[in-house]
Amino acid sequence: MAQFVEKTGRTVEEAIAEALEELNADMDKVEVEVLEEGNKGIFGLIGSKPAKVRVTLKNTAAEAGKKFINEIIEKMNVDATVEVEETEDTLMFRIEGNDIGILIGRRGETLDAIQYLTSLVVNKGREEYMKVVVDIENYRKKREQTLINLANRLAERVVRYKKPITLEPMNPYERRIIHSSLQNNKFVETYSIGDEPNRKVVIALKA
Repeated sequence: MAQFVEKTGRTVEEAIAEALEELNADMDKVEVEVLEEGNKGIFGLIGSKPAKVRVTLKNTAAEAGKKFINEIIEKMNVDATVEVEETEDTLMFRIEGNDIGILIGRRGETLDAIQYLTSLVVNKGREEYMKVVVDIENYRKKREQTLINLANRLAERVVRYKKPITLEPMNPYERRIIHSSLQNNKFVETYSIGDEPNRKVVIALKA
């Protein structure tokens, strides 16, 4: 359900300004309905009537995504908040709270599922695709660095023992990190084997 407030003021503009402040929104993010035009009365005193407006937040992609994530958090009985950062083609949802590891899951599987579902909600009915990223306490950056360190460590082992190493199954995002971190390595190469969701990266000596 859309969020709205009704405000009065000496003028329509004043009433709208108060509503925008309460909603913490810009004019392009709301719809305005003038309920009463108001009038100054005689000499601005006798018979004066305030203006009244109803200002409603538009159901933007950011609001739709935030609402969906909040519903998931509530159903999982997790105490957390959601902040949204919006750029031209990306929505970043940051979840913060206490004891929210359950939202990350094993190797980020739950977090990836939340991100995927949120992307479906955000992009429903949109003509232009909006990239969606859901992160928890900077988990994705930490996970990326962990995978980069792992890739470099295993590459050294491949060179030392001259035997290929097959990693555990990873999602496409994590496989790209492994491939990217070793693409300029002079001694090893990487490739993927298997089918989703059990596709794996192999690190091997260059021929």
